[in-house]
Amino acid sequence: MEIITLDFNIKGDDRGSLIALEQNKNIPFNIKRVYYLFDTKSGVRRGFHAHHDLEQVLIVVRGSCKIHLDDLYQTREILLDNPQKGLYIGPLMWHEMYDFSDDCVLLVLASYYYLEEDYIRNYDQFSEIVSQHKKRNVGK
Repeated sequence: MEIITLDFNIKGDDRGSLIALEQNKNIPFNIKRVYYLFDTKSGVRRGFHAHHDLEQVLIVVRGSCKIHLDDLYQTREILLDNPQKGLYIGPLMWHEMYDFSDDCVLLVLASYYYLEEDYIRNYDQFSEIVSQHKKRNVGK
């Protein structure tokens, strides 16, 4: 499993700091949707899905949370706790977010508008889709 993290340049001076996010520059796709999660209750896990085609970058702009990634063959746990770092999540990657700090604000940049048909919300279905995808791509 390849984990892709993005490092964002901080611009700033004695007045404070700023990070600019630009599509197809430090974000590797056109940004069609931006949303953020906040006030997540203690002990709650979010996500529990993958996408057929959507690409995302997750950035914790405040606080911290953990991301569980699963590509069917490997799993990884990633701690997001730095607004200067982004986590790229590509298609066919099961992901869950958990262990949100009380002050966590998780920003998500997405490559496409909300489209329910792109979501894979059942892990068994995800497993079947990934297995079929791997079979089609053997030898390519």
